[in-house]
Amino acid sequence: MSKGVQIAIGAAAIAALLGWWGTTQMEGGLSFQYFQDLDEFHANAGEMVGRSARVHGYVANESIERDLEGKRVVFHVQNDPPHAGGPVGQTLAVVYDSLETPDLFKDGAEVVVEGQLELNRGARVFVANNLLAKCPSKFEAKAGPAEQASVEL
Repeated sequence: MSKGVQIAIGAAAIAALLGWWGTTQMEGGLSFQYFQDLDEFHANAGEMVGRSARVHGYVANESIERDLEGKRVVFHVQNDPPHAGGPVGQTLAVVYDSLETPDLFKDGAEVVVEGQLELNRGARVFVANNLLAKCPSKFEAKAGPAEQASVEL
């Protein structure tokens, strides 16, 4: 077999494998999924029951309860950060079926929960299978010299 035929067969095999992989990844629809903020999620809650979703929010202060016997964490998510001082507004009850939470998970932490909304005795509960916590704002840029001077006065 000539070198050109070998290269053509190899290229065809690679193209076929890439096509197969791409097709299998797209069968369930696009796997890329945006998250919704809590207001968007509540607006569509009726149609979200039983469907996979990603919701962004902040852990409500003093809402974290660790159930050691049930091996789960129950907490509430709110739309605005608790340290902002505004009204709490509508929250979402979240059940995370694991005691292994991210290191950054605490009161006021910015989180994205992945899972699905379920009805539990008439109440809406978000059952999370993944919990992502964002780095705190201490990594934001420091105040400039003019801002520091006004703080020191």
